[in-house]
Amino acid sequence: MSSLQDLSDAGVSIWLDDLSRERLESGSLAELISNSNVVGVTTNPSIFSAAISGSDKYLADIKRLASAGASVNEIVNVLTTDDVRAACDLFAPTFEATLGVDGRVSIEVEPALATNTEGTIASGLALHALVNRPNLLIKVPATLEGLPAIEELTARGISVNVTLIFSVERYRAVMDSYLRGLERRIGNGLSISEIHSVASFFISRIDAEIDKQLDGIQPGSPLRGAAAIANAHLAYEAYLKVLHSTRVQELIKRGGNMQRPLWASTGVKDKAYDTTRYVVELVAANCVNTMPEGTLNELRAHGVMRGDTVTSQIESSKATISALEEAGIDLAAVTSHLESDGVKKFIGAWQELLANIAAAAK
Repeated sequence: MSSLQDLSDAGVSIWLDDLSRERLESGSLAELISNSNVVGVTTNPSIFSAAISGSDKYLADIKRLASAGASVNEIVNVLTTDDVRAACDLFAPTFEATLGVDGRVSIEVEPALATNTEGTIASGLALHALVNRPNLLIKVPATLEGLPAIEELTARGISVNVTLIFSVERYRAVMDSYLRGLERRIGNGLSISEIHSVASFFISRIDAEIDKQLDGIQPGSPLRGAAAIANAHLAYEAYLKVLHSTRVQELIKRGGNMQRPLWASTGVKDKAYDTTRYVVELVAANCVNTMPEGTLNELRAHGVMRGDTVTSQIESSKATISALEEAGIDLAAVTSHLESDGVKKFIGAWQELLANIAAAAK
């Protein structure tokens, strides 16, 4: 437990990257809240697909909704929003105790809308209304088409979790979209104090892709496993620059909340790496780390916190990124590929979920 407390004390909010009816009904999630410093939950299409397809706890609802004439998409919306609403209620005390900073639960717009701005806005509004809880975060992908949706939803008073961020350049655009939304609300004479946001910067997928390329260019390269953490360090540098800008400080004076960086995809994919590296090497104030329970357990068992492991490493991380480029790694091409691949994977998980529900509804 000391490592989890140390992480929280260092200013990192621990969120669980998982949700299921089993977790809710068994008390597993409540236990993590009580005893493992978990102060939020993130979901995605893959998580819902695994939860609903792998449990019989949803079967009665599927049959009931199908017999009432609900479409497969409508059934999915009911099942997922019911679970998210229940999780929001479970986190309500955390939400109140942290004045809205934590106690948050995320639900993602349909992944096929990743390149559809208006569809994303409509889906975000619908999900927000359906869940109807103040501690909900609507997940919007950081695609080019997602950027204006982030601004519009924020301007309408909806707290957003921006997902699938891989590049520092896109992260800067995400922060700008969020701030534009706040500025529009102020321009319309509306409050901004109740709006919070996180920007989910993906970690392990970057190492998985770049390590594969390095193995083809320089087998045994000392740069293996260095890209993702360095990239995240530079993202945090970008966050600090925006945080301390006159623009943001003026918004804070008006009651605004700066969008926090969130480290996602923090379970290691290479078994040669320490299982806690994407947590202990990304410790800095005002961050969120959302992790699968396996990573949480590893952190509890043998994680060693060393305080802030980000700000002192920014300059060396710049050197790492330069060395990767000199080795022949095109980071911009990698992050672009990972964004499109991430969208495809979530669409695939969603389609699999729809197919499984359609089969169960018969």
